[in-house]
Amino acid sequence: MTTTCRALLVEAFSAGPLGGNGAAVVLLEQPASARWMQSLAASLKQSETAFLWQTSEGQWSLRWFTPSCEVALCGHATLASTLALSHWGLLAPGTSLAFASRSGPLAVGLCHERSGMASIELPSEPLQPLVCPESLAVLLGSEPLAYWGSELGYRVVLVNPGLDLPALPNPSDQLMGADRQGLVVMQAMATTSNQTLLGRRCDYQLRFFAPGLGLREDPVTGSAHALVAPWWSRQLGRSSVVGWQPSARSGGMLCEVLTPTSVRLTGTGHCLWDGTIDAGASGCDPSGWQVCKRG
Repeated sequence: MTTTCRALLVEAFSAGPLGGNGAAVVLLEQPASARWMQSLAASLKQSETAFLWQTSEGQWSLRWFTPSCEVALCGHATLASTLALSHWGLLAPGTSLAFASRSGPLAVGLCHERSGMASIELPSEPLQPLVCPESLAVLLGSEPLAYWGSELGYRVVLVNPGLDLPALPNPSDQLMGADRQGLVVMQAMATTSNQTLLGRRCDYQLRFFAPGLGLREDPVTGSAHALVAPWWSRQLGRSSVVGWQPSARSGGMLCEVLTPTSVRLTGTGHCLWDGTIDAGASGCDPSGWQVCKRG
């Protein structure tokens, strides 16, 4: 049996074409086997491919795959999935729903104010202070101001605002240990910066490297911003902050801290292509999910 699926590619957390973080979104009629979804994600070669299907009770389920593994959390592909439902006429402006995912229910909503804008609520985790490896300081070219671990599996390093973060050579090939599974390199936005997003000046910027997950650099990473937004919120004394990601396909988001462990991210996206995929039989295989964390 041949399976033909509706699919589109959304450039998430981007105000226009050819920016942000690309995510393919595939609409399924029923759950597919993990092997089939992984093979399709490998063929599509996006940071993540999201798979959506609706249960008989009307619940939307969501799974995410990088080209090499399934992940437990992915922010930009969740935003892309929300915008995909809108594009297909399955979610109206101003309405919301909750995706069922491996990270629990994820509340999402389509904004009234602007076409192509949505919000998603992601879990966050407290940052746990650690001693920075000397090898990482050498790679960064300066002594970090702070270094943390997290239950999400990411390591986070705070660097001096004087470091030229956009020009930092990609350290992925030299990262070791836990840093390979997800390293957030962040700094306060320079006071001279005029970078704005959604009408507000950006407060901080970060880059994200995850060679252990097959991603030398992720363009715009919702889960990384959800992780660090509460820290920046405390530093700045505000309930919301604006984060920027100066990758080769830059983008950013408004981060509203709802609770110490929950953050709402608001951003825009652009649909680059819309079509169908003919990728063979899907089958149903709810067991044996192989999961690695990222987003």
